[in-house]
Amino acid sequence: MSKMRLMNTTTIAHLKDHVGSAVTLKGWIYNKRSSGKISFLQMRDGSGTIQAVVVQSEVEPAVWEASEKITLESSVHLMGTVSKHPKLENVFELQVSGIEIVQLADEDYPIGKKEHGPDFLLQNRHLWLRAPSQRAIQRVRNTIINGIYEYLNREGFIKIDSPILTPNACEGTTELFEMDYFDEGKAYLSQSGQLYIEAAIFSVGRCFDFGPVFRAEKSKTRRHLTEFWMMDAEAAFVEHAGNMEIQEGLIVHVVKKVLAKNQEELALLERDQEPLKKIEGPFIRKTHAEVVAELREMGSDIQENDDLGADDETMLTKKYDKPIFVEKYPAEVKAFYMKRDPENPKVALCADLLAPEGYGEVIGGSQREDDYETLLGRIREHGLSEEAFAWYLDLRKYGSVPHSGFGIGLERLTAWICGIQHIRETIPFPRMINRIYP
Repeated sequence: MSKMRLMNTTTIAHLKDHVGSAVTLKGWIYNKRSSGKISFLQMRDGSGTIQAVVVQSEVEPAVWEASEKITLESSVHLMGTVSKHPKLENVFELQVSGIEIVQLADEDYPIGKKEHGPDFLLQNRHLWLRAPSQRAIQRVRNTIINGIYEYLNREGFIKIDSPILTPNACEGTTELFEMDYFDEGKAYLSQSGQLYIEAAIFSVGRCFDFGPVFRAEKSKTRRHLTEFWMMDAEAAFVEHAGNMEIQEGLIVHVVKKVLAKNQEELALLERDQEPLKKIEGPFIRKTHAEVVAELREMGSDIQENDDLGADDETMLTKKYDKPIFVEKYPAEVKAFYMKRDPENPKVALCADLLAPEGYGEVIGGSQREDDYETLLGRIREHGLSEEAFAWYLDLRKYGSVPHSGFGIGLERLTAWICGIQHIRETIPFPRMINRIYP
Protein backbone atom coordinates (compact mmCIF):
# COMPACT_ATOMS: atom_id res chain seq x y z
CA MET A 1 0.00 0.00 0.00
CA SER A 2 2.91 2.39 0.72
CA LYS A 3 3.98 2.16 -2.92
CA MET A 4 0.43 2.95 -3.99
CA ARG A 5 0.48 6.14 -1.93
CA LEU A 6 3.45 7.30 -3.97
CA MET A 7 1.29 7.37 -7.11
CA ASN A 8 0.63 10.82 -8.51
CA THR A 9 -2.34 12.32 -6.63
CA THR A 10 -4.63 14.24 -8.95
CA THR A 11 -8.27 15.21 -9.40
CA ILE A 12 -10.95 13.83 -11.67
CA ALA A 13 -11.04 17.10 -13.61
CA HIS A 14 -7.41 16.58 -14.66
CA LEU A 15 -7.53 12.91 -15.61
CA LYS A 16 -7.26 13.77 -19.31
CA ASP A 17 -3.62 14.69 -18.61
CA HIS A 18 -2.86 11.28 -17.09
CA VAL A 19 -4.17 8.69 -19.56
CA GLY A 20 -2.07 5.52 -19.21
CA SER A 21 -0.53 6.69 -15.95
CA ALA A 22 -0.97 5.42 -12.40
CA VAL A 23 -2.70 7.96 -10.14
CA THR A 24 -4.39 8.32 -6.76
CA LEU A 25 -7.84 9.88 -6.47
CA LYS A 26 -9.37 11.05 -3.19
CA GLY A 27 -13.13 11.35 -2.87
CA TRP A 28 -16.44 9.67 -2.09
CA ILE A 29 -18.35 6.68 -3.48
CA TYR A 30 -21.83 7.86 -4.43
CA ASN A 31 -23.01 4.72 -6.23
CA LYS A 32 -21.83 1.18 -6.92
CA ARG A 33 -22.86 -1.94 -8.80
CA SER A 34 -21.38 -5.35 -9.34
CA SER A 35 -21.39 -7.56 -12.42
CA GLY A 36 -20.10 -10.98 -11.45
CA LYS A 37 -16.43 -10.58 -10.78
CA ILE A 38 -16.28 -6.90 -11.77
CA SER A 39 -17.25 -4.05 -9.46
CA PHE A 40 -18.09 -0.55 -10.71
CA LEU A 41 -17.58 2.28 -8.22
CA GLN A 42 -18.99 5.70 -9.02
CA MET A 43 -16.75 8.30 -7.41
CA ARG A 44 -16.82 12.10 -7.02
CA ASP A 45 -14.09 14.33 -5.67
CA GLY A 46 -15.66 17.78 -6.00
CA SER A 47 -14.05 18.47 -9.36
CA GLY A 48 -16.02 15.82 -11.23
CA THR A 49 -17.21 12.21 -11.30
CA ILE A 50 -15.70 9.00 -12.62
CA GLN A 51 -16.38 5.30 -12.90
CA ALA A 52 -13.72 3.19 -11.20
CA VAL A 53 -13.52 -0.42 -12.38
CA VAL A 54 -12.36 -3.20 -10.03
CA VAL A 55 -11.65 -6.56 -11.70
CA GLN A 56 -11.41 -9.35 -9.12
CA SER A 57 -8.86 -11.37 -11.09
CA GLU A 58 -6.52 -8.39 -11.45
CA VAL A 59 -6.35 -7.12 -7.84
CA GLU A 60 -5.26 -8.51 -4.50
CA PRO A 61 -7.98 -10.23 -2.43
CA ALA A 62 -7.96 -7.37 0.10
CA VAL A 63 -8.70 -4.84 -2.64
CA TRP A 64 -11.64 -6.85 -3.92
CA GLU A 65 -12.92 -7.31 -0.37
CA ALA A 66 -12.74 -3.54 0.16
CA SER A 67 -14.71 -2.89 -3.04
CA GLU A 68 -17.40 -5.29 -1.84
CA LYS A 69 -17.84 -3.73 1.59
CA ILE A 70 -17.72 -0.06 0.57
CA THR A 71 -21.00 1.69 1.43
CA LEU A 72 -22.53 4.72 -0.26
CA GLU A 73 -20.85 8.01 0.71
CA SER A 74 -17.76 6.28 2.10
CA SER A 75 -14.62 8.37 1.69
CA VAL A 76 -11.75 6.64 -0.08
CA HIS A 77 -8.43 6.81 -1.83
CA LEU A 78 -8.52 4.92 -5.12
CA MET A 79 -5.29 3.96 -6.84
CA GLY A 80 -5.15 2.82 -10.43
CA THR A 81 -4.44 3.53 -14.09
CA VAL A 82 -6.38 6.12 -16.10
CA SER A 83 -8.00 4.86 -19.31
CA LYS A 84 -10.31 6.32 -21.93
CA HIS A 85 -13.92 5.18 -21.83
CA PRO A 86 -14.41 2.51 -24.51
CA LYS A 87 -17.44 4.25 -26.02
CA LEU A 88 -17.79 7.85 -24.78
CA GLU A 89 -15.72 10.79 -26.04
CA ASN A 90 -13.75 12.78 -23.44
CA VAL A 91 -14.81 10.42 -20.66
CA PHE A 92 -12.24 8.57 -18.57
CA GLU A 93 -12.21 5.62 -16.20
CA LEU A 94 -9.92 4.36 -13.47
CA GLN A 95 -8.72 0.76 -13.63
CA VAL A 96 -8.37 0.18 -9.91
CA SER A 97 -5.31 -1.48 -8.39
CA GLY A 98 -5.72 -0.35 -4.79
CA ILE A 99 -8.37 0.93 -2.38
CA GLU A 100 -7.86 2.68 0.93
CA ILE A 101 -11.07 3.36 2.89
CA VAL A 102 -10.76 6.63 4.81
CA GLN A 103 -14.14 6.30 6.54
CA LEU A 104 -16.72 3.59 5.99
CA ALA A 105 -20.05 5.39 5.93
CA ASP A 106 -23.06 4.13 7.87
CA GLU A 107 -25.24 1.91 5.72
CA ASP A 108 -28.43 3.91 6.35
CA TYR A 109 -27.58 6.96 4.20
CA PRO A 110 -30.87 8.93 4.39
CA ILE A 111 -31.05 10.11 0.78
CA GLY A 112 -31.52 7.09 -1.44
CA LYS A 113 -32.51 6.67 -5.05
CA LYS A 114 -36.24 6.88 -4.30
CA GLU A 115 -38.22 10.10 -4.60
CA HIS A 116 -38.15 12.38 -1.55
CA GLY A 117 -40.44 15.33 -0.79
CA PRO A 118 -39.09 18.87 -0.44
CA ASP A 119 -39.52 18.97 3.34
CA PHE A 120 -37.43 15.81 3.77
CA LEU A 121 -34.75 17.10 1.42
CA LEU A 122 -34.58 20.49 3.13
CA GLN A 123 -34.39 18.82 6.54
CA ASN A 124 -31.40 16.90 5.18
CA ARG A 125 -29.97 19.80 3.17
CA HIS A 126 -26.49 19.13 4.58
CA LEU A 127 -26.58 15.78 2.74
CA TRP A 128 -28.79 16.80 -0.19
CA LEU A 129 -26.05 19.18 -1.30
CA ARG A 130 -24.10 16.09 -2.40
CA ALA A 131 -26.70 15.16 -5.02
CA PRO A 132 -25.50 15.63 -8.61
CA SER A 133 -28.21 18.18 -9.41
CA GLN A 134 -27.47 20.25 -6.32
CA ARG A 135 -23.75 20.14 -6.95
CA ALA A 136 -24.38 21.30 -10.51
CA ILE A 137 -26.48 24.25 -9.33
CA GLN A 138 -23.75 25.38 -6.93
CA ARG A 139 -21.15 25.18 -9.69
CA VAL A 140 -23.29 27.35 -11.98
CA ARG A 141 -23.83 29.77 -9.08
CA ASN A 142 -20.06 30.02 -8.67
CA THR A 143 -19.62 30.79 -12.38
CA ILE A 144 -22.26 33.52 -12.13
CA ILE A 145 -20.50 35.10 -9.15
CA ASN A 146 -17.14 35.06 -10.90
CA GLY A 147 -18.75 36.39 -14.10
CA ILE A 148 -20.25 39.35 -12.21
CA TYR A 149 -16.87 40.21 -10.68
CA GLU A 150 -15.15 39.84 -14.04
CA TYR A 151 -17.58 42.11 -15.92
CA LEU A 152 -17.77 44.82 -13.26
CA ASN A 153 -13.99 44.95 -12.82
CA ARG A 154 -13.66 45.30 -16.59
CA GLU A 155 -16.12 48.20 -16.52
CA GLY A 156 -14.16 50.07 -13.85
CA PHE A 157 -16.06 48.99 -10.72
CA ILE A 158 -14.19 48.01 -7.57
CA LYS A 159 -15.62 46.06 -4.64
CA ILE A 160 -16.56 48.05 -1.56
CA ASP A 161 -17.90 46.15 1.47
CA SER A 162 -21.04 47.59 3.05
CA PRO A 163 -22.14 46.86 6.63
CA ILE A 164 -24.68 44.19 7.50
CA LEU A 165 -25.76 46.01 10.68
CA THR A 166 -27.35 49.36 9.86
CA PRO A 167 -29.12 52.11 11.83
CA ASN A 168 -31.67 52.68 9.06
CA ALA A 169 -33.17 51.00 5.99
CA CYS A 170 -33.23 51.72 2.28
CA GLU A 171 -37.00 51.53 2.03
CA GLY A 172 -38.41 51.71 5.55
CA THR A 173 -38.06 49.22 8.39
CA THR A 174 -41.36 47.32 8.31
CA GLU A 175 -39.85 44.21 6.72
CA LEU A 176 -36.44 44.17 8.40
CA PHE A 177 -34.99 42.09 11.23
CA GLU A 178 -34.63 44.42 14.21
CA MET A 179 -32.26 44.14 17.16
CA ASP A 180 -31.12 46.14 20.18
CA TYR A 181 -27.65 47.52 19.55
CA PHE A 182 -26.01 48.09 22.93
CA ASP A 183 -26.68 51.68 24.05
CA GLU A 184 -27.18 52.95 20.50
CA GLY A 185 -30.84 51.96 20.19
CA LYS A 186 -32.28 49.92 17.34
CA ALA A 187 -30.26 48.36 14.55
CA TYR A 188 -31.36 46.32 11.55
CA LEU A 189 -29.97 43.53 9.41
CA SER A 190 -29.29 45.08 6.04
CA GLN A 191 -31.73 44.68 3.15
CA SER A 192 -29.25 46.30 0.74
CA GLY A 193 -25.80 47.87 0.75
CA GLN A 194 -26.92 50.50 -1.75
CA LEU A 195 -26.86 53.62 0.42
CA TYR A 196 -23.34 52.89 1.67
CA ILE A 197 -21.82 52.19 -1.71
CA GLU A 198 -23.44 55.40 -2.96
CA ALA A 199 -21.18 57.13 -0.45
CA ALA A 200 -18.16 55.29 -1.87
CA ILE A 201 -18.64 56.46 -5.46
CA PHE A 202 -17.52 59.94 -4.43
CA SER A 203 -14.19 58.31 -3.60
CA VAL A 204 -13.76 55.57 -6.21
CA GLY A 205 -16.21 56.51 -9.00
CA ARG A 206 -17.73 53.08 -9.59
CA CYS A 207 -18.13 50.30 -7.04
CA PHE A 208 -20.17 47.29 -6.00
CA ASP A 209 -20.76 45.10 -2.99
CA PHE A 210 -21.73 41.45 -2.84
CA GLY A 211 -23.06 39.86 0.31
CA PRO A 212 -25.97 38.49 2.31
CA VAL A 213 -29.05 40.63 2.87
CA PHE A 214 -32.16 39.97 4.93
CA ARG A 215 -35.89 40.55 4.55
CA ALA A 216 -38.47 39.78 7.24
CA GLU A 217 -41.23 39.72 4.63
CA LYS A 218 -43.63 36.87 5.42
CA SER A 219 -43.76 35.48 1.92
CA LYS A 220 -43.85 31.82 0.92
CA THR A 221 -43.53 32.20 -2.86
CA ARG A 222 -40.94 30.33 -4.93
CA ARG A 223 -39.08 33.64 -5.45
CA HIS A 224 -38.56 34.62 -1.82
CA LEU A 225 -36.03 33.83 0.91
CA THR A 226 -35.43 35.62 4.21
CA GLU A 227 -31.65 35.53 3.70
CA PHE A 228 -30.18 35.81 0.21
CA TRP A 229 -27.23 37.29 -1.67
CA MET A 230 -27.30 40.61 -3.47
CA MET A 231 -24.85 42.41 -5.69
CA ASP A 232 -25.41 46.17 -5.53
CA ALA A 233 -23.54 48.45 -7.94
CA GLU A 234 -23.35 52.25 -8.09
CA ALA A 235 -21.70 54.55 -10.63
CA ALA A 236 -21.02 58.28 -10.64
CA PHE A 237 -21.90 60.30 -13.76
CA VAL A 238 -24.14 57.52 -15.08
CA GLU A 239 -27.76 58.34 -15.80
CA HIS A 240 -30.83 56.17 -16.36
CA ALA A 241 -30.15 55.01 -19.93
CA GLY A 242 -26.49 54.29 -19.22
CA ASN A 243 -27.48 52.34 -16.12
CA MET A 244 -29.58 49.95 -18.22
CA GLU A 245 -26.75 49.52 -20.72
CA ILE A 246 -24.41 48.38 -17.93
CA GLN A 247 -27.00 45.89 -16.67
CA GLU A 248 -27.62 44.54 -20.16
CA GLY A 249 -23.92 44.00 -20.76
CA LEU A 250 -23.59 42.25 -17.42
CA ILE A 251 -26.38 39.74 -18.07
CA VAL A 252 -25.11 38.96 -21.59
CA HIS A 253 -21.60 38.40 -20.21
CA VAL A 254 -22.74 36.12 -17.36
CA VAL A 255 -24.99 33.96 -19.54
CA LYS A 256 -22.23 33.50 -22.12
CA LYS A 257 -19.78 32.55 -19.38
CA VAL A 258 -22.11 29.88 -18.01
CA LEU A 259 -22.73 28.48 -21.49
CA ALA A 260 -18.97 28.28 -22.06
CA LYS A 261 -18.01 26.85 -18.67
CA ASN A 262 -20.93 24.75 -17.42
CA GLN A 263 -22.04 22.52 -20.27
CA GLU A 264 -21.81 19.42 -18.10
CA GLU A 265 -23.86 20.99 -15.31
CA LEU A 266 -26.55 22.36 -17.62
CA ALA A 267 -26.89 18.96 -19.27
CA LEU A 268 -27.20 17.24 -15.90
CA LEU A 269 -29.93 19.72 -14.92
CA GLU A 270 -31.63 19.04 -18.27
CA ARG A 271 -31.64 22.78 -18.92
CA ASP A 272 -32.89 23.71 -22.39
CA GLN A 273 -30.02 25.89 -23.58
CA GLU A 274 -31.71 27.38 -26.62
CA PRO A 275 -33.40 30.19 -24.64
CA LEU A 276 -30.05 31.06 -23.05
CA LYS A 277 -28.34 31.19 -26.44
CA LYS A 278 -30.81 33.93 -27.48
CA ILE A 279 -29.66 36.28 -24.71
CA GLU A 280 -28.13 39.05 -26.77
CA GLY A 281 -28.54 42.81 -26.66
CA PRO A 282 -30.44 44.94 -27.13
CA PHE A 283 -32.99 43.78 -24.56
CA ILE A 284 -36.66 44.72 -24.83
CA ARG A 285 -37.51 48.06 -23.25
CA LYS A 286 -41.07 49.01 -22.27
CA THR A 287 -42.48 51.64 -19.95
CA HIS A 288 -44.61 50.61 -17.00
CA ALA A 289 -47.62 52.24 -18.68
CA GLU A 290 -47.05 50.18 -21.85
CA VAL A 291 -46.71 46.99 -19.85
CA VAL A 292 -49.87 47.66 -17.84
CA ALA A 293 -51.84 48.12 -21.06
CA GLU A 294 -50.33 44.94 -22.48
CA LEU A 295 -51.06 42.91 -19.35
CA ARG A 296 -54.66 44.10 -19.22
CA GLU A 297 -55.11 42.89 -22.80
CA MET A 298 -53.73 39.53 -21.61
CA GLY A 299 -56.32 39.31 -18.85
CA SER A 300 -54.57 40.84 -15.84
CA ASP A 301 -56.51 43.18 -13.53
CA ILE A 302 -53.42 45.34 -12.85
CA GLN A 303 -54.14 49.06 -12.49
CA GLU A 304 -52.08 51.90 -13.92
CA ASN A 305 -50.51 52.83 -10.56
CA ASP A 306 -49.86 49.25 -9.39
CA ASP A 307 -46.47 47.65 -9.05
CA LEU A 308 -46.06 44.45 -11.06
CA GLY A 309 -46.96 41.35 -9.10
CA ALA A 310 -45.33 37.94 -9.50
CA ASP A 311 -48.21 36.67 -11.65
CA ASP A 312 -47.94 39.71 -13.92
CA GLU A 313 -44.18 39.20 -14.34
CA THR A 314 -44.68 35.52 -15.12
CA MET A 315 -47.37 36.24 -17.70
CA LEU A 316 -45.31 38.93 -19.40
CA THR A 317 -41.98 37.09 -19.48
CA LYS A 318 -43.47 33.91 -20.91
CA LYS A 319 -44.44 35.99 -23.95
CA TYR A 320 -40.90 37.05 -24.89
CA ASP A 321 -37.62 35.22 -25.44
CA LYS A 322 -35.42 38.11 -24.29
CA PRO A 323 -35.09 39.92 -20.95
CA ILE A 324 -37.39 42.94 -20.59
CA PHE A 325 -36.59 46.27 -18.99
CA VAL A 326 -39.80 47.67 -17.50
CA GLU A 327 -38.95 51.30 -16.86
CA LYS A 328 -40.48 54.48 -15.47
CA TYR A 329 -42.79 53.09 -12.80
CA PRO A 330 -45.18 55.41 -10.97
CA ALA A 331 -43.02 57.19 -8.40
CA GLU A 332 -45.55 56.48 -5.66
CA VAL A 333 -44.80 52.73 -5.72
CA LYS A 334 -41.02 53.14 -5.75
CA ALA A 335 -38.37 54.09 -3.19
CA PHE A 336 -37.79 57.65 -1.96
CA TYR A 337 -34.24 57.85 -3.38
CA MET A 338 -35.24 57.35 -7.02
CA LYS A 339 -34.98 60.41 -9.26
CA ARG A 340 -38.13 61.56 -11.03
CA ASP A 341 -38.36 61.83 -14.80
CA PRO A 342 -38.03 65.56 -15.67
CA GLU A 343 -40.42 64.98 -18.61
CA ASN A 344 -43.04 63.40 -16.33
CA PRO A 345 -42.46 63.92 -12.59
CA LYS A 346 -45.12 61.33 -11.75
CA VAL A 347 -42.76 58.52 -12.80
CA ALA A 348 -39.34 57.50 -11.54
CA LEU A 349 -36.22 57.02 -13.64
CA CYS A 350 -36.07 53.36 -12.71
CA ALA A 351 -36.21 49.96 -14.35
CA ASP A 352 -36.72 46.35 -13.33
CA LEU A 353 -35.09 43.73 -15.53
CA LEU A 354 -37.33 40.70 -15.99
CA ALA A 355 -35.87 37.37 -17.10
CA PRO A 356 -37.74 35.44 -19.81
CA GLU A 357 -39.40 32.00 -19.52
CA GLY A 358 -41.63 33.19 -16.69
CA TYR A 359 -38.83 33.94 -14.21
CA GLY A 360 -39.54 37.62 -13.65
CA GLU A 361 -37.43 40.23 -11.87
CA VAL A 362 -33.72 39.60 -11.46
CA ILE A 363 -32.46 43.21 -11.31
CA GLY A 364 -33.89 46.41 -9.89
CA GLY A 365 -32.20 49.73 -10.57
CA SER A 366 -32.66 53.47 -10.90
CA GLN A 367 -31.03 56.84 -11.24
CA ARG A 368 -30.67 58.24 -7.72
CA GLU A 369 -31.96 61.62 -6.61
CA ASP A 370 -28.90 63.89 -6.46
CA ASP A 371 -30.49 67.16 -5.28
CA TYR A 372 -30.32 67.85 -1.53
CA GLU A 373 -33.60 69.72 -1.10
CA THR A 374 -35.53 67.27 -3.27
CA LEU A 375 -34.20 64.26 -1.37
CA LEU A 376 -34.89 65.91 2.00
CA GLY A 377 -38.48 66.48 0.89
CA ARG A 378 -38.84 62.82 -0.09
CA ILE A 379 -37.51 61.64 3.26
CA ARG A 380 -40.10 63.82 4.98
CA GLU A 381 -42.88 62.62 2.65
CA HIS A 382 -42.08 59.00 3.52
CA GLY A 383 -42.02 59.74 7.24
CA LEU A 384 -38.38 58.69 7.58
CA SER A 385 -35.97 59.97 10.21
CA GLU A 386 -33.98 63.00 9.03
CA GLU A 387 -31.45 62.29 11.75
CA ALA A 388 -30.89 58.71 10.60
CA PHE A 389 -30.43 59.82 6.99
CA ALA A 390 -28.30 62.90 7.77
CA TRP A 391 -25.15 61.20 6.46
CA TYR A 392 -26.95 60.16 3.27
CA LEU A 393 -28.12 63.74 2.74
CA ASP A 394 -24.54 64.95 3.22
CA LEU A 395 -23.64 63.21 -0.03
CA ARG A 396 -25.86 65.75 -1.82
CA LYS A 397 -24.18 68.71 -0.08
CA TYR A 398 -20.57 68.07 -1.03
CA GLY A 399 -19.94 67.49 -4.72
CA SER A 400 -23.20 65.84 -5.72
CA VAL A 401 -23.33 64.38 -9.23
CA PRO A 402 -25.85 62.44 -11.33
CA HIS A 403 -25.47 58.78 -10.42
CA SER A 404 -27.27 55.48 -10.82
CA GLY A 405 -27.18 51.94 -9.53
CA PHE A 406 -28.82 48.55 -9.49
CA GLY A 407 -29.06 45.35 -7.48
CA ILE A 408 -29.01 41.73 -8.66
CA GLY A 409 -30.61 38.92 -6.68
CA LEU A 410 -28.07 36.11 -7.05
CA GLU A 411 -30.51 33.30 -6.27
CA ARG A 412 -33.10 34.55 -8.77
CA LEU A 413 -30.46 34.89 -11.47
CA THR A 414 -29.15 31.40 -10.72
CA ALA A 415 -32.65 29.91 -10.77
CA TRP A 416 -33.33 31.35 -14.22
CA ILE A 417 -30.02 30.31 -15.76
CA CYS A 418 -30.28 26.79 -14.27
CA GLY A 419 -33.97 26.44 -15.13
CA ILE A 420 -34.86 25.83 -11.45
CA GLN A 421 -38.39 26.73 -10.37
CA HIS A 422 -37.77 27.43 -6.67
CA ILE A 423 -34.86 29.56 -5.51
CA ARG A 424 -34.49 27.52 -2.31
CA GLU A 425 -32.30 25.10 -4.34
CA THR A 426 -29.96 27.85 -5.54
CA ILE A 427 -28.51 28.75 -2.13
CA PRO A 428 -26.52 26.22 -0.09
CA PHE A 429 -28.64 26.54 3.07
CA PRO A 430 -31.97 28.31 2.44
CA ARG A 431 -33.60 30.41 5.13
CA MET A 432 -37.37 30.76 4.85
CA ILE A 433 -40.09 31.91 7.23
CA ASN A 434 -40.72 28.30 8.29
CA ARG A 435 -37.16 26.95 8.17
CA ILE A 436 -33.83 27.77 9.77
CA TYR A 437 -32.47 24.18 10.13
CA PRO A 438 -29.91 22.94 9.35
